[in-house]
Amino acid sequence: MLHLNSIPEVYVTKVAQCAQVALGCSRAAHQTALRGTIKASPQLAALTPKVRAFVERSAALCEPEHVHICDGSEAEATTLLQLMQQQGTLRRLPKYDNCWLARTDPADVARVESRTFICSENERDVVPAARAGQKSALGNYITPTDYEKAISERFPGCMRGRTMYVIPFSMGPVGSPLSKIGIEVTDSPYVVYSMRVMTRMGTPVLDLLRKDEQFVRCLHSVGKSGGIPGWPCDPPRTIILHKPDENEIVSYGSGYGGNSLLGKKCFALRLGSVLARKEGWLAEHMLIVGITDPKGRKRYIAAAFPSACGKTNLAMMTPTLPGYKVECVGDDIAWMKFDKNGVLRAINPENGFFGVAPGTSIETNPIAMASIFRDTVFTNVAETSDGGVWWEGMGKAPESLIDWKGQPWDPSKKTFAAHPNSRFCTPAEQCPIIDSEWESGEGVPISALLLGGRRPAGVPRCWRRAPGSMVSSWAPACAPRPRLPQSIAVKW
Repeated sequence: MLHLNSIPEVYVTKVAQCAQVALGCSRAAHQTALRGTIKASPQLAALTPKVRAFVERSAALCEPEHVHICDGSEAEATTLLQLMQQQGTLRRLPKYDNCWLARTDPADVARVESRTFICSENERDVVPAARAGQKSALGNYITPTDYEKAISERFPGCMRGRTMYVIPFSMGPVGSPLSKIGIEVTDSPYVVYSMRVMTRMGTPVLDLLRKDEQFVRCLHSVGKSGGIPGWPCDPPRTIILHKPDENEIVSYGSGYGGNSLLGKKCFALRLGSVLARKEGWLAEHMLIVGITDPKGRKRYIAAAFPSACGKTNLAMMTPTLPGYKVECVGDDIAWMKFDKNGVLRAINPENGFFGVAPGTSIETNPIAMASIFRDTVFTNVAETSDGGVWWEGMGKAPESLIDWKGQPWDPSKKTFAAHPNSRFCTPAEQCPIIDSEWESGEGVPISALLLGGRRPAGVPRCWRRAPGSMVSSWAPACAPRPRLPQSIAVKW
């Protein structure tokens, strides 16, 4: 039990002022909450000063009943799974080894790009100047005032009756000079367990912070009310905010991975792009793959495709040319930097695969199929009568299915059994062709960059401006509606 009323008044005032600036709520509210009593992990007192200050002001704002510092242990993971079973968030899939099924609220199934904002004093830091009457397709800008207002309207008291989980995580191998550290606080056990898969998470990261306290602050809540049983969310008020100048990410109202696993798109690409520009490296929406030819010569390539254009399939390709071998380093994001010898080196900042399920099959991606049927969380796929999963494109549909909404599936109604943006979240180390250097701290040497897209119509005939023309891509399943975009492949 942590008695925050024992904190000296000067410290309470200072934390309240910091919280007011960083999290947009009143100083008085923070002072009141800080003097209260929060049931917290004994580890809270052992946190470094900056981490503890962030956790305390987040707790003061959100008012959780408990605060738990995540250690990344197997025991912790088991406890989370048991809790989510009790809450109705997860169902065990007995056909597989330690696999689980989550069904989200039907209104919380994808990234919400229209409510994803980046804050800066200068709007031109975020979006280019658009023509009169037009809106930029390259992102959404929010002013500092509106940023603070959005937080103050949503977060005060949003975690009452819940546990606040503190997730220390590393994007990239722990201790690598190319890696970055983040601290995410969340009230979602689903997020904690998924972050355990998608990042290097736990005590080793806290130990590293004792040497260098630089980290990205990530605040997430599923929201105060709404959602279906087992999946709380607040879709009408969902918002995802980024403040690169202060290394801060804030997300409210959604439990879906793209909006709540803040190490992924939010940190690795959006905030990562700003950090990369400042520090002289690159944060790119790219797969990384190693290719060995019949003579034993190995080269690594990075390939930039927008979402749902085949990055995972290419990263896990089975060669048909005799003597060639393909090994996967990563299927979605690459952080790259030139070393002292001028060699471009890349790491996969993630620790798992958050892949789109529909279309994945033994025919299209046998490597993925060999990776995902143990230690995996499936979200919004269909469930078979024998405790397995199914999705469109996987093969012939079984006679009996429960669809992604938890209802018996009737194929005559022409509805999807699995949501088009349904996902699997699985550890990268389970991939049969994972590259031996995929966790190399110095990164793998990149020999070539590949650009691609997905256009069922309108392929350009003039290749004079090939990169800009070609990588315009059909919108993925997570987009509000299919369309050919005005923009090319962007890290959004």
